[in-house]
Amino acid sequence: MNVRSQDIALRDDLNFQAGPQAHRTSNIVADAALQELRVAGRERLIVVEDDPVTRTMLVGYFSENNFDVVGAGSCAECRQALRARTDLVFLDVQLPDGDGFDLAKEIQATSNAGIIFVTRRDTDVDRILGLEVAGDHYVTKPINLRDLLARARSVLRRRSIDRKAARSHNSIAFGDWIIDLTRRELLGSDGKPVALTRAEFDLLAALVGADGRPLSRDYLIEVVSNRQAEVDIRTVDALVARLRRKLVGSGTPVITTVTGVGYKLALSERL
Repeated sequence: MNVRSQDIALRDDLNFQAGPQAHRTSNIVADAALQELRVAGRERLIVVEDDPVTRTMLVGYFSENNFDVVGAGSCAECRQALRARTDLVFLDVQLPDGDGFDLAKEIQATSNAGIIFVTRRDTDVDRILGLEVAGDHYVTKPINLRDLLARARSVLRRRSIDRKAARSHNSIAFGDWIIDLTRRELLGSDGKPVALTRAEFDLLAALVGADGRPLSRDYLIEVVSNRQAEVDIRTVDALVARLRRKLVGSGTPVITTVTGVGYKLALSERL
Protein backbone atom coordinates (compact mmCIF):
# COMPACT_ATOMS: atom_id res chain seq x y z
CA MET A 1 0.00 0.00 0.00
CA ASN A 2 1.42 3.39 -0.95
CA VAL A 3 1.50 6.46 1.31
CA ARG A 4 -1.54 8.05 -0.36
CA SER A 5 -3.60 4.87 0.14
CA GLN A 6 -2.47 4.71 3.75
CA ASP A 7 -3.52 8.35 4.19
CA ILE A 8 -7.05 7.63 2.93
CA ALA A 9 -7.43 4.45 4.96
CA LEU A 10 -6.16 6.09 8.11
CA ARG A 11 -8.47 9.09 7.75
CA ASP A 12 -11.48 6.82 7.05
CA ASP A 13 -10.75 4.72 10.13
CA LEU A 14 -10.36 7.73 12.40
CA ASN A 15 -13.44 9.52 11.04
CA PHE A 16 -15.69 6.54 11.73
CA GLN A 17 -17.12 7.99 14.93
CA ALA A 18 -20.62 9.22 15.83
CA GLY A 19 -21.60 12.84 16.54
CA PRO A 20 -20.10 16.23 15.61
CA GLN A 21 -17.77 16.38 18.65
CA ALA A 22 -16.42 12.94 17.91
CA HIS A 23 -15.98 13.96 14.28
CA ARG A 24 -13.97 17.06 15.25
CA THR A 25 -11.83 14.98 17.61
CA SER A 26 -11.24 12.36 14.97
CA ASN A 27 -10.05 15.03 12.52
CA ILE A 28 -7.47 16.30 15.03
CA VAL A 29 -6.21 12.78 15.70
CA ALA A 30 -6.20 11.96 12.00
CA ASP A 31 -4.23 15.09 11.08
CA ALA A 32 -1.57 14.33 13.70
CA ALA A 33 -1.34 10.70 12.64
CA LEU A 34 -1.17 11.60 8.96
CA GLN A 35 1.61 14.12 9.61
CA GLU A 36 3.62 11.48 11.43
CA LEU A 37 3.00 9.03 8.60
CA ARG A 38 4.06 11.46 5.90
CA VAL A 39 7.34 12.55 7.51
CA ALA A 40 8.46 9.06 8.54
CA GLY A 41 11.63 8.24 6.64
CA ARG A 42 11.79 11.65 4.94
CA GLU A 43 14.70 14.05 5.33
CA ARG A 44 13.80 17.19 7.26
CA LEU A 45 14.79 20.60 5.91
CA ILE A 46 14.54 24.08 7.39
CA VAL A 47 14.25 27.09 5.08
CA VAL A 48 15.54 30.16 6.95
CA GLU A 49 14.45 33.10 4.81
CA ASP A 50 12.88 36.39 5.90
CA ASP A 51 11.25 37.06 2.53
CA PRO A 52 7.86 35.28 2.70
CA VAL A 53 7.57 34.85 -1.07
CA THR A 54 10.96 33.14 -1.39
CA ARG A 55 10.36 31.10 1.76
CA THR A 56 6.97 29.88 0.53
CA MET A 57 8.43 29.00 -2.87
CA LEU A 58 11.26 26.93 -1.36
CA VAL A 59 9.02 25.20 1.20
CA GLY A 60 6.51 24.30 -1.51
CA TYR A 61 9.08 23.08 -4.02
CA PHE A 62 10.96 20.83 -1.62
CA SER A 63 7.74 19.53 -0.09
CA GLU A 64 6.66 18.49 -3.58
CA ASN A 65 9.98 16.65 -3.92
CA ASN A 66 9.24 14.46 -0.90
CA PHE A 67 11.05 16.36 1.85
CA ASP A 68 9.64 17.32 5.24
CA VAL A 69 10.11 21.11 5.14
CA VAL A 70 9.77 23.78 7.83
CA GLY A 71 9.92 27.52 7.12
CA ALA A 72 11.60 30.03 9.46
CA GLY A 73 11.65 33.79 9.00
CA SER A 74 14.29 34.62 11.61
CA CYS A 75 17.14 33.25 13.70
CA ALA A 76 14.75 32.73 16.62
CA GLU A 77 12.34 30.68 14.52
CA CYS A 78 15.24 28.61 13.18
CA ARG A 79 16.44 27.83 16.71
CA GLN A 80 12.92 26.72 17.58
CA ALA A 81 12.73 24.47 14.51
CA LEU A 82 16.15 22.95 15.29
CA ARG A 83 14.73 21.36 18.44
CA ALA A 84 13.56 18.54 16.20
CA ARG A 85 15.84 16.35 14.08
CA THR A 86 17.12 18.30 11.09
CA ASP A 87 19.10 17.05 8.09
CA LEU A 88 19.67 20.23 6.10
CA VAL A 89 19.25 23.99 6.54
CA PHE A 90 18.85 26.52 3.74
CA LEU A 91 20.18 29.68 5.35
CA ASP A 92 19.97 33.32 4.29
CA VAL A 93 22.84 35.54 5.45
CA GLN A 94 20.82 38.67 6.17
CA LEU A 95 18.11 38.01 8.75
CA PRO A 96 16.01 40.47 10.77
CA ASP A 97 17.35 39.39 14.16
CA GLY A 98 20.90 38.29 13.46
CA ASP A 99 23.67 37.37 11.05
CA GLY A 100 23.42 34.14 9.07
CA PHE A 101 27.12 33.35 9.48
CA ASP A 102 26.80 33.49 13.27
CA LEU A 103 23.67 31.34 13.13
CA ALA A 104 25.55 28.81 10.99
CA LYS A 105 28.18 28.48 13.72
CA GLU A 106 25.41 27.78 16.24
CA ILE A 107 23.88 25.15 13.97
CA GLN A 108 27.26 23.50 13.46
CA ALA A 109 27.88 23.39 17.21
CA THR A 110 24.50 21.91 18.13
CA SER A 111 23.43 19.86 15.10
CA ASN A 112 24.75 17.52 12.43
CA ALA A 113 22.62 19.24 9.79
CA GLY A 114 24.14 20.30 6.49
CA ILE A 115 24.04 23.99 5.62
CA ILE A 116 23.47 25.60 2.24
CA PHE A 117 23.63 29.38 2.22
CA VAL A 118 21.01 30.94 -0.09
CA THR A 119 21.55 34.69 -0.27
CA ARG A 120 21.90 37.81 -2.41
CA ARG A 121 25.33 38.57 -0.95
CA ASP A 122 27.67 37.44 -3.70
CA THR A 123 31.10 38.87 -2.87
CA ASP A 124 34.09 36.52 -2.82
CA VAL A 125 34.71 37.41 0.82
CA ASP A 126 31.19 36.38 1.84
CA ARG A 127 31.34 33.23 -0.26
CA ILE A 128 34.64 32.04 1.17
CA LEU A 129 33.62 32.99 4.71
CA GLY A 130 30.40 31.04 4.43
CA LEU A 131 32.12 27.91 3.17
CA GLU A 132 34.92 28.11 5.72
CA VAL A 133 32.60 28.76 8.64
CA ALA A 134 30.06 26.02 8.13
CA GLY A 135 28.53 25.88 4.67
CA ASP A 136 28.38 22.91 2.33
CA HIS A 137 27.32 25.19 -0.54
CA TYR A 138 26.94 28.92 -1.13
CA VAL A 139 24.15 29.73 -3.60
CA THR A 140 23.34 33.26 -4.74
CA LYS A 141 19.93 34.54 -5.77
CA PRO A 142 18.04 34.40 -8.08
CA ILE A 143 17.56 30.73 -7.25
CA ASN A 144 17.60 27.90 -9.77
CA LEU A 145 15.33 25.41 -8.00
CA ARG A 146 16.51 22.33 -9.88
CA ASP A 147 20.14 23.23 -9.21
CA LEU A 148 19.37 23.78 -5.52
CA LEU A 149 17.58 20.43 -5.35
CA ALA A 150 20.62 18.69 -6.87
CA ARG A 151 22.92 20.38 -4.36
CA ALA A 152 20.66 19.43 -1.46
CA ARG A 153 20.56 15.79 -2.50
CA SER A 154 24.35 15.80 -2.95
CA VAL A 155 24.91 17.16 0.56
CA LEU A 156 22.46 14.70 2.12
CA ARG A 157 23.97 11.76 0.22
CA ARG A 158 27.53 12.73 1.20
CA ARG A 159 26.59 13.17 4.86
CA SER A 160 24.87 9.79 4.88
CA ILE A 161 28.04 8.17 3.53
CA ASP A 162 30.14 10.04 6.11
CA ARG A 163 27.92 8.80 8.95
CA LYS A 164 28.22 5.19 7.78
CA ALA A 165 32.00 5.51 7.44
CA ALA A 166 32.27 7.08 10.87
CA ARG A 167 30.29 4.26 12.48
CA SER A 168 32.60 1.64 10.94
CA HIS A 169 35.88 3.48 11.63
CA ASN A 170 35.39 6.13 14.27
CA SER A 171 38.94 7.17 15.22
CA ILE A 172 42.29 7.16 13.46
CA ALA A 173 45.61 7.83 15.19
CA PHE A 174 48.47 9.45 13.27
CA GLY A 175 51.66 10.78 14.79
CA ASP A 176 50.78 12.73 17.94
CA TRP A 177 47.10 13.13 17.08
CA ILE A 178 43.83 11.22 16.98
CA ILE A 179 41.06 12.27 14.62
CA ASP A 180 37.55 11.25 15.69
CA LEU A 181 35.29 11.14 12.64
CA THR A 182 32.09 10.71 14.64
CA ARG A 183 32.58 13.62 17.00
CA ARG A 184 34.49 15.61 14.38
CA GLU A 185 37.30 16.24 16.83
CA LEU A 186 41.08 16.31 16.61
CA LEU A 187 42.85 15.40 19.84
CA GLY A 188 46.49 16.12 20.65
CA SER A 189 48.87 13.88 22.57
CA ASP A 190 47.64 15.50 25.79
CA GLY A 191 44.08 14.45 24.99
CA LYS A 192 42.92 18.03 24.51
CA PRO A 193 40.95 18.95 21.38
CA VAL A 194 42.57 21.09 18.70
CA ALA A 195 40.19 23.78 17.43
CA LEU A 196 39.47 23.30 13.72
CA THR A 197 36.99 24.91 11.39
CA ARG A 198 34.71 22.65 9.37
CA ALA A 199 36.81 23.16 6.26
CA GLU A 200 40.06 22.40 8.10
CA PHE A 201 38.59 19.24 9.61
CA ASP A 202 37.21 17.99 6.28
CA LEU A 203 40.53 18.59 4.53
CA LEU A 204 42.54 16.85 7.26
CA ALA A 205 40.12 13.90 7.38
CA ALA A 206 40.53 13.43 3.63
CA LEU A 207 44.33 13.42 3.91
CA VAL A 208 44.28 11.00 6.83
CA GLY A 209 41.88 8.71 4.99
CA ALA A 210 44.09 8.64 1.90
CA ASP A 211 46.71 6.48 3.71
CA GLY A 212 49.65 8.55 2.52
CA ARG A 213 48.50 8.87 -1.09
CA PRO A 214 48.75 12.41 -2.48
CA LEU A 215 45.50 14.23 -3.11
CA SER A 216 45.21 16.84 -5.82
CA ARG A 217 44.24 20.40 -5.06
CA ASP A 218 41.19 20.01 -7.30
CA TYR A 219 40.02 17.04 -5.26
CA LEU A 220 40.58 18.91 -2.02
CA ILE A 221 38.51 21.81 -3.36
CA GLU A 222 35.62 19.34 -3.71
CA VAL A 223 36.23 18.02 -0.20
CA VAL A 224 36.21 21.48 1.34
CA SER A 225 33.41 23.08 -0.62
CA ASN A 226 31.52 20.18 -2.21
CA ARG A 227 32.22 21.27 -5.77
CA GLN A 228 31.92 25.03 -5.35
CA ALA A 229 33.76 26.46 -8.36
CA GLU A 230 34.13 29.80 -6.61
CA VAL A 231 36.51 28.28 -4.05
CA ASP A 232 39.91 28.01 -5.69
CA ILE A 233 43.34 26.54 -5.10
CA ARG A 234 44.34 29.48 -2.94
CA THR A 235 41.65 28.53 -0.45
CA VAL A 236 43.07 25.00 -0.16
CA ASP A 237 46.61 26.35 0.20
CA ALA A 238 45.46 28.70 2.96
CA LEU A 239 43.71 25.87 4.82
CA VAL A 240 46.83 23.68 4.59
CA ALA A 241 48.96 26.52 5.93
CA ARG A 242 46.60 26.94 8.90
CA LEU A 243 46.61 23.19 9.60
CA ARG A 244 50.40 23.11 9.53
CA ARG A 245 50.51 25.84 12.16
CA LYS A 246 48.08 23.94 14.36
CA LEU A 247 49.64 20.48 13.93
CA VAL A 248 52.97 20.98 15.64
CA GLY A 249 54.71 18.94 18.31
CA SER A 250 56.44 15.95 16.75
CA GLY A 251 59.02 17.88 14.77
CA THR A 252 57.94 16.01 11.64
CA PRO A 253 55.85 17.86 9.02
CA VAL A 254 52.32 16.47 9.04
CA ILE A 255 51.27 17.69 5.60
CA THR A 256 53.78 17.88 2.77
CA THR A 257 53.50 19.36 -0.69
CA VAL A 258 53.67 17.00 -3.67
CA THR A 259 54.94 19.11 -6.55
CA GLY A 260 52.54 19.25 -9.46
CA VAL A 261 49.87 17.28 -7.58
CA GLY A 262 48.78 18.65 -4.24
CA TYR A 263 49.29 17.44 -0.68
CA LYS A 264 49.67 14.26 1.33
CA LEU A 265 49.92 13.18 4.95
CA ALA A 266 53.66 12.86 5.59
CA LEU A 267 53.63 10.79 8.76
CA SER A 268 54.21 7.15 7.93
CA GLU A 269 53.21 5.90 11.36
CA ARG A 270 49.49 5.07 11.34
CA LEU A 271 48.24 3.31 14.49
